[in-house]
Amino acid sequence: MDIKELLKGKKIIDGHLHLQHWFDNNGRNFIDGIEWYKEYFGMRGINLAAMPCAYRDVTQNFMCLLYKVASPETYVHAGITYSEYPVNTGNVGNMDPLTQYKELMEIGADGIKMLEGKPSVYRYIKVPICDPFYDPFYNEVEKDKTHILMHACDPIEFWDRSKVSEDEIKKGWFYGDGTTVTKEEMHNQVYELLKKHPSLNLTLAHFFFLSDTPEILESLFAKYKNLNIDITPGGEMYRSFNKRYDYFKDFFTKYADRIQFGTDGCYPPGREAMIWLVDRIYKYVATDESTDAWSEEPLRGINLSSQCVDKIFYQNFVNKVGEKPREINKKALKSYYEKYKHLICDKDTYERVEELFKKML
Repeated sequence: MDIKELLKGKKIIDGHLHLQHWFDNNGRNFIDGIEWYKEYFGMRGINLAAMPCAYRDVTQNFMCLLYKVASPETYVHAGITYSEYPVNTGNVGNMDPLTQYKELMEIGADGIKMLEGKPSVYRYIKVPICDPFYDPFYNEVEKDKTHILMHACDPIEFWDRSKVSEDEIKKGWFYGDGTTVTKEEMHNQVYELLKKHPSLNLTLAHFFFLSDTPEILESLFAKYKNLNIDITPGGEMYRSFNKRYDYFKDFFTKYADRIQFGTDGCYPPGREAMIWLVDRIYKYVATDESTDAWSEEPLRGINLSSQCVDKIFYQNFVNKVGEKPREINKKALKSYYEKYKHLICDKDTYERVEELFKKML
């Protein structure tokens, strides 16, 4: 069945999207560029996750927050930015994580996106995500119950030269040469973080890269009541799901209130690619259809109940983040821009950001 028809009348929020480029292939500005996606599927909302630490540039925070100015029904998870790499934790001045968190909340961000635990990013930040440097920030976030969407670790294949693709190597995603953390070390950082801050309102993206050992997730769910995961691909995740069909059907049913939908889609989007992603993820969760996805073997749908589907595709995100996005405080956004605009690395981008701020604020 056509995915657009399948989703008619359904409540959907894509909880994991990115703005990575200023223009699409037709020269269309990002401000107008992804409205089609929300409208095509009749989505109740989208969540833009900024990743300034990945690009060593604050621009993504500006882009996502300006998008929210233009489209107030949009959720935004902004990120912490850093002025130097590796991060000198003893000399960050008035850019410490707690200060930045307070600034972003004053602006009207809906949560915090952390990519500091992706090994390719950790390679140059060089600060463990459980480091005391972050504790004042985590303490405040935990107290406020603010949502964190965290990417920590990566697929195990990225540590194996025989399994990682050439494209992934070009992106810096091969970790088997001893230049960064092991998969176990990165998972251990998250375990230590949870021990220190057990009530964090936390979603670990991409199934926390534990689809091959989901029993670990079950033990984490038992310990930490505010911990969720999302099911943004990773094709390796869905291959693992398929190999243990009965187990994961039971897992998704048992933990339907701990699992969130997201695509990890990026702007500019390839429309067919985005439709394909939503189609495969939704059909896996909500139908018994078999689709061609991420493997030579057909991906067989686990056909969850409508109540479970509603939780995964809508209600769990709302429970974590809120029924409605927070309003933008334009005065606070202007102040944030003045403080951090020197961290825009590219001259042309600086001029574009400056122009948009003058036009929109």
